[in-house]
Amino acid sequence: MLTSDYFIADGFGSGFGGTQQTRFNQKLVVALRRGPLSDRPDIEAAIPLLDLVHDELLAFGTRGGEQLDDSELEAALFALRAVTQRLGVDFEPPFRNFTTFKTYWIRNDASGSWHARRIILSDLFEPARVKLVALEERSLDALADPISPRPLTGWPRVDEEIRELRRRFQTATTPQDYRAIGAHCVGVLEALSRTVYEPARHLRDGETEPPIDKTKIRIGRFIDDSAPGPGNAEVRGLANKAVELSHHVKHSSTATRRSAGIAADAAILLANILRRLAEGT
Repeated sequence: MLTSDYFIADGFGSGFGGTQQTRFNQKLVVALRRGPLSDRPDIEAAIPLLDLVHDELLAFGTRGGEQLDDSELEAALFALRAVTQRLGVDFEPPFRNFTTFKTYWIRNDASGSWHARRIILSDLFEPARVKLVALEERSLDALADPISPRPLTGWPRVDEEIRELRRRFQTATTPQDYRAIGAHCVGVLEALSRTVYEPARHLRDGETEPPIDKTKIRIGRFIDDSAPGPGNAEVRGLANKAVELSHHVKHSSTATRRSAGIAADAAILLANILRRLAEGT
C-alpha cells in the first residue's frame, strides 16, 4: 500500500492537458480507525499512513504545501493511533491536527527554526516507523495460505480463531509470544473439534461424547467417517501431528518463530483439509 492510496481521483484541472486532481479518502481512514481493512492487513496500511501524516506535518511546519486540512489530518491521526495500537506499537503524538502541532512547537521553543521542527517530528515518528518496518519484515514470513480458492473456511468459530492466530503471529517477538502462538493453535484445533464432530453422526454405540479438548479423538472420528478406508491413515496421521505440534509449542519455554510458525501453518492447513473433506471435494 502506498501513501497515494489514501487519495482518490477527483477529476482533472482546467485547461488543455490539465493534471488529474485528487482528494483525501477520509472514509478509508475512518474505516481503518474502526478496524483492519477488508483487503489489507494493518501493517500494510500503517507505514504509508505514518509517512503521509509525517510528511504533511513536515510541510506545514517548514516549506508549506500540505495537502490535508485540519479535520482531515485529525482523522488521519486518529486512524494512525488506532492501527499502531492494534499492532502493539507505541505512538501517541501530543497534538491532534495542524493547529495543535503549531501550539506544541511554540511551547517547545521551535518557533524560529525549521530544523527544530524536523527534530520534533523525527523524535515522535522515527521510533514507531522502525518498529513498524520490523513488523513488516517479519510479516514476509507470514503463515501459510491454503490452495483452496476461498479465503475462509466458512466455519465462523474456526475462521475467528485463525484470524486471531494470524494477528498474534504477526506481532510475536519473544519466546513468551511464541508460546502463546501454540495456545492459539490449540484454539484453532478446539474450534475444529467443536465444529466437525457431530454426536449424532460420529458417536458409536456405548460411547460417551469426548470433551472438546480431546481434539485427536474428535477430529480423528470425523476423518474416519468422511474418508473411510485405509486411505485416511495419512490424513489422520497429519491431524495427529498438527495437534502434537500445537501442544509442544504451547508448553515450550524455548519456542521460536520457526517452531511457532510451523505449528500455526499445520493448524491452518488442517482446517482447510477438514473443510475439503466436509465438502467431499
